[in-house]
Amino acid sequence: MAAVTDTDLVRLLLEAHRALASELRSGLEERGYPDARPAHAAVFMNIDRRSGTRLTDLARRARMSKQGMMLIVDDLENRGYVRRVPDPEDARSKVVRLTARGRRYVAEARRAMAALESRVRRELGERRYEALRSSLDQLISGGEWSGE
Repeated sequence: MAAVTDTDLVRLLLEAHRALASELRSGLEERGYPDARPAHAAVFMNIDRRSGTRLTDLARRARMSKQGMMLIVDDLENRGYVRRVPDPEDARSKVVRLTARGRRYVAEARRAMAALESRVRRELGERRYEALRSSLDQLISGGEWSGE
């Protein structure tokens, strides 16, 4: 068996991500959200569900450009998942808020992610699953590339 190189590890992580993302997309399609896109997660994972979030804060939290985030928010607004409303703290700014459809989507996405995580846990077994999570958490929080 050949030794695993850094390139091999990156490839494995990318392929695992693609496989899990594809399974999640399928689960969301089955739940009535065929228009969900992986890029939308940048908003859904970073928005304050009750009060909404300024676009600049969404971009910062997602570690992406304001322009890139604006494109995603525009797309989600056109699809009816979010809306822009005046910021109650600054009349010059807007806050991105989830619509009723967006809140339903977030609830379904959480259920789909829980089902996916449950399947992975069963497939790997409890010990290997926890080791994987712990290792990934360590890489994310301890690496120079973590963005901190």
